[in-house]
Amino acid sequence: MADTDLTRLTLTRLTQLLAAGEASPAEVLEAHLTRIDTLNPGLTAVVSLDAGAARARAAAPAWPGPLHGVPLTLKDAIDVAGLRTTIGTVELDHVARTDSAVAARLRAGGANLVGHTNVAAWLADHQSANPVFGRTANPWDQELTAGGSSGGAAAAVAAGLTPGEIGSDLVGSLRQPAAFCGVYALKPTEHRVPLTGFFSVPGGGPRPVRIMGCLGPIARGLDDLELLLSLVAGPDGDDGDVAPVPWSPRPAVAPSSLRLAVAPTIPGAPVASVLSDRVRQVADAVADAGGQVEEALPEVAWDEQLALFGELVLTLTSVFAPGDGPAPTLAWYLDALSRRDRLIAAWERFFARYDALLMPPAATLAYPHCAPGTPLSVDGVEVPYHEQGFVFAPTSLTGLPGLVLPAGSAADGLPVGVQLVGPRWSESTLLAIGRGLEAAGVLPGFRWPPVGVE
Repeated sequence: MADTDLTRLTLTRLTQLLAAGEASPAEVLEAHLTRIDTLNPGLTAVVSLDAGAARARAAAPAWPGPLHGVPLTLKDAIDVAGLRTTIGTVELDHVARTDSAVAARLRAGGANLVGHTNVAAWLADHQSANPVFGRTANPWDQELTAGGSSGGAAAAVAAGLTPGEIGSDLVGSLRQPAAFCGVYALKPTEHRVPLTGFFSVPGGGPRPVRIMGCLGPIARGLDDLELLLSLVAGPDGDDGDVAPVPWSPRPAVAPSSLRLAVAPTIPGAPVASVLSDRVRQVADAVADAGGQVEEALPEVAWDEQLALFGELVLTLTSVFAPGDGPAPTLAWYLDALSRRDRLIAAWERFFARYDALLMPPAATLAYPHCAPGTPLSVDGVEVPYHEQGFVFAPTSLTGLPGLVLPAGSAADGLPVGVQLVGPRWSESTLLAIGRGLEAAGVLPGFRWPPVGVE
């Protein structure tokens, strides 16, 4: 097959070709390396590329495992043995001696790990720029951000530089970039995927983020998300927080059988009307197909929920580098966890009535590169920069899975997405619902970006 054809195939289709001997790992790798050489200078999506080692591995006579030698990249915070990892900082720049749990499992599954993708410095911004590698551009328009902190991952997948990725999400870091770049992302249930070897601190040290944060896949298709998540999920013997919940695939769920809650907006969170309108349009299509659709959200104190999320994020990310003011006490933290437990229970009761919640995938469409902290315009209203994270707060706080799917384009041609959220451990159900919505024509699937790619 032509190189350009190979880079335009989904991960699942590539594995089929490789398994059948219709393409070789070396051919697939060279196709992607050529595309990286051509497009990455304008995107800065792939970093720390090790083409030589990847070529040596691709020449192996056999590639066992379901990935059969497919080249993949990983977010530049996930350790890959022998590969430079920076987390977008000079302070954490290192060459990993061992694989993270995710890297080890993907290698065991047959992946050829070729490099990292760019991130926000310290993974702490909604745009992906850092002093080590610079700024990632959006393949739909290089004057726009690809989002953050998994912006390099989303841009690389959208541009065909890699067929799939694993990124991280604490405050929408998987979901916002996927929506901005027009690809799929699945934020799994908290503690579904081991964090071993993620955000490693040179010299070791305790891991501060023990709740809410997670690792999950980005890809150009629903089957690809499922394949990747099925390979990396489950206990690894080191991350003791990961639950032994089995992965159980489900067939497509038709819109006519859905019980769908809908939230075009989220209390206290700015959301652009183009996104809330698209949520309503998808909900209307499900209702027209015979599904049960109702605008509904859990009955919780939304101000308290948002405040608790912000307090916990600040505590987790600063506990070993405290700023001004007194450090939180253990008593405060235990009380915060108790309040979080009550909110988790409220969401579980809510999902007893619904299969999923349809909601926006981000606060805005992709916006022009700007300095962090610059106010954003949402429907002509100036909004504080940090408030773009508010739309993710309820589901991140409660550890719920969220699936972002492409949902067409806005009037200016930029990608628009929607998000499906479900109860804990319902990833396979969310994927099944997504398949049903696409099979019925409610959602259009992935589109290739035209700017700088074709």
